[in-house]
Amino acid sequence: MLKSKTLKAALITTAAAMTFAACASEPDNNGGGDNNAAPDNGAEENNEEAADNADNNDGEEAADGEGEATDEDLDPNNLVIAQISDIVALDPQGSNDVPSSNVQHNLYETLVAQSEEGEIEPLLAEEWEDVEEDVWQFTLREGVTFHDGSDFTADDVVATFERIQDPDVASERAFLFEMVEEVVAVDDYTVEFHTEFPFAPLPAHLAHTGGSIISEEAIEADYDQAADGGQPGDYLNENPSGTGFFQFEEWSPGSEVVLSRNDDYWGDPAGVDQVTFKVTPEPQTQIGELETGAASIIYPVRPDDRNRVDGTDGISVYEQESLSLAYIGFNMQQDPLDDQQVRQALTMAINKDDIIEGATGGTANPAVGPINDLVFGFSDEVEELGYDPERAQELLEEAGYGDGMDITLWTNDSEERIQIAELVQAQLSVIGVNAEIEVLEWGAYLDSTAEGEHDMFILGWVTVTADADYGMYALFHSSQQGAAGNRSFMDNEELDQLLDDARTETDEATREDLYEQAMEILVEEAPMLYLYHSDYLVGLRDEVQGFWKHPNGLYQLHEVTIEE
Repeated sequence: MLKSKTLKAALITTAAAMTFAACASEPDNNGGGDNNAAPDNGAEENNEEAADNADNNDGEEAADGEGEATDEDLDPNNLVIAQISDIVALDPQGSNDVPSSNVQHNLYETLVAQSEEGEIEPLLAEEWEDVEEDVWQFTLREGVTFHDGSDFTADDVVATFERIQDPDVASERAFLFEMVEEVVAVDDYTVEFHTEFPFAPLPAHLAHTGGSIISEEAIEADYDQAADGGQPGDYLNENPSGTGFFQFEEWSPGSEVVLSRNDDYWGDPAGVDQVTFKVTPEPQTQIGELETGAASIIYPVRPDDRNRVDGTDGISVYEQESLSLAYIGFNMQQDPLDDQQVRQALTMAINKDDIIEGATGGTANPAVGPINDLVFGFSDEVEELGYDPERAQELLEEAGYGDGMDITLWTNDSEERIQIAELVQAQLSVIGVNAEIEVLEWGAYLDSTAEGEHDMFILGWVTVTADADYGMYALFHSSQQGAAGNRSFMDNEELDQLLDDARTETDEATREDLYEQAMEILVEEAPMLYLYHSDYLVGLRDEVQGFWKHPNGLYQLHEVTIEE
């Protein structure tokens, strides 16, 4: 999975999942995510699609700076990460974007964590079990303190989840826990989650940064400040109090966020004294900072810049598979896309390998369906329709479009997505389909696709929980049509039942079988053209050791050191 020149991904049990999207859609230059952990340009990570505009501005040329950094340039105690966008909030319930999640992930911890392989592991909870079909019980870790000095107990867990569901707080991450009816403190170190219905993926949702546990004292202070005329999150954005291995030092909006090592952390201390998340929007400036040592890590590296980074002494590209999906959706309520044969024909007319090479420089993997093998519920027994332009032409003739057809293909102003649109346009012309490309502003794009005003559209999705429920339910269940995620307007009773059964089933083998059946329907029905799963490209200085990036898009910094 790791394809780095110099690093091996270290699996650390304290790595919280996501997002989330993410959520998500966390933003980079590689075909966006969407409210599910997609690119890192400030897009949302979890339920909505990411704008994915990270690579739209090439920026000014940076100094070559090919010499290695001197000791003065690279501070071994300060890990500087140059990224495209500033954070939105330090309050983990006050935003749903990837840059914010990457900072919050170091300040806060969740009850459970998700490994690189998608396994749920202990974090603030040491043990958990479903004691009833709609009740999960968690045994909490003792001896943990928050950054504000208060002790971590079950009351903090209750306060955290009551706040995220508070309509006055209006958290963008409340959807993650909409099935939770009540959180009960059984005793100081035991807590129960009561759900509206049996919900098997709950532990995966609790690993999302949206489930970060906040100090009850800080939550009360935040409510008090809001009652005095402020807004929810005002206090937490200035005084974030989690249990993480770093603690908050300073946020200079538009410039940087600085964290320092938490010397009172309950586990092994962080490997560096300080982390600085630096806002550097221009890709060429980022690379120049990496070359000179002004930054130790940069993200994202555009595919076009990969050779420059890998060809410079002292720096290299770290590549990591992701949980993201780039896709072309078909409006199944719009003629002629309401015809399965037409959708299959359009799918079979597209050579995904050419799209991947042309739009991502080969830094992606072809998609069979909406999820990949990093996600629970994926089945390698399901076969894609495949590239077959001759069969595509036959299907169009059988559907009554042997003389060709006109259709519109929407995209937002992402450079990568515009490239996808142009490549698809050319390939569809081979079977007599005239695809007219329309580029829309991001807000109008989301609104119009939610209202079903489109034919075909290009978007992305990140299954930040690494569970098929997250990657299928919102995108394809008939109850989720429109802005919730199902912009293809899929409406299939058999699929709905499979997705309902899978999210309430507690036996893993049965769930896997249900999702395999769902994948088979999704390939056959072809509500979208599943293009590819992007790879994350991160620039690193050789002195940086112990770094890895989770497939959900979050930097894993706990064990990072800078070698002098």
